[in-house]
Amino acid sequence: MIIRGRVIKLGDNIDTDVIIPARYLVTHDPSILAKHVFEDYYPEFREKAKEGAVIVAGENFGLGSSREHAVIALKHSNVKAIVAKSFARIFYRNAINLGVPALILEDKNRIEELQDGVEVEIDLEKGVLKELSTGKEFSFYKIPDFIVEILKAGGLINYFKEKRRKSV
Repeated sequence: MIIRGRVIKLGDNIDTDVIIPARYLVTHDPSILAKHVFEDYYPEFREKAKEGAVIVAGENFGLGSSREHAVIALKHSNVKAIVAKSFARIFYRNAINLGVPALILEDKNRIEELQDGVEVEIDLEKGVLKELSTGKEFSFYKIPDFIVEILKAGGLINYFKEKRRKSV
């Protein structure tokens, strides 16, 4: 599975309240959530992500409450993947379950080399992120095959629907 997008660089400890403010948790409508993603923290985010984005962040991405709304808002804002030094555990599972790759570089210090606005390509099966303008490659911890299959299906529910359809 190949993913392409432009890097949007963020810092450490980006919490779910920053991704989608609590005042919008009254809906599960992805289009409404996407309109308000990073609204108070990074108002330009939606415009920058419009053509397809790969978030590159520091430590502890997605900390805070365990709401799925944060991943839904990112996914429907055209975020193709998230690369971080580390993830909050529940956010990581929500991302996988909703079909958004959450990747950790093998050499976390190299994350600083990835610059905002650079176009990248991610090969999930090979475990490689490549900067397209320079050809520079970054290895991330390889995702188990069954998780790649969940991501290819667009998330856990779609994965099980597909499996059920094939078995009938």
